Amino acid sequence: MDIIGSKEISRIALNMALSQSREEEKQLKEEMRKQDIYAAAVDYGGEFITSISKIIERAVVASKREGVIDETHLEEGAVAGATREAVSQIMPKALGLNIGGKIGIARYRDHISVALFMGIGLLHLNEVAVALGHRVL
Repeated sequence: MDIIGSKEISRIALNMALSQSREEEKQLKEEMRKQDIYAAAVDYGGEFITSISKIIERAVVASKREGVIDETHLEEGAVAGATREAVSQIMPKALGLNIGGKIGIARYRDHISVALFMGIGLLHLNEVAVALGHRVL
């Protein structure tokens, strides 16, 4: 990557959210660190309405744990805002249903993106959704 901006960081966040195993997550994070890009991923699930705050909290905690952000209001707020934006994109599909999936987070300098990849539905009758939020720090 020559120029790393919002589109490239969003693509990396999506790749993190789409990763199928902890090993794949680890490999992606290591590859990105070589380019000075920080990344994290975390699973989530439950009933949509009650999961909204948990999704935002998990994104912030994972970002801090993996060194994507520092413990400042500014950086925590950027992750929370980007996550909330992504959640709002899938809200019409998910209201009243169960969800489960993965959050992917990526940061390069002042660009930070949060991607959600999830199954939405009841039992095995799932819809699939992808959502993305971006903030500049």
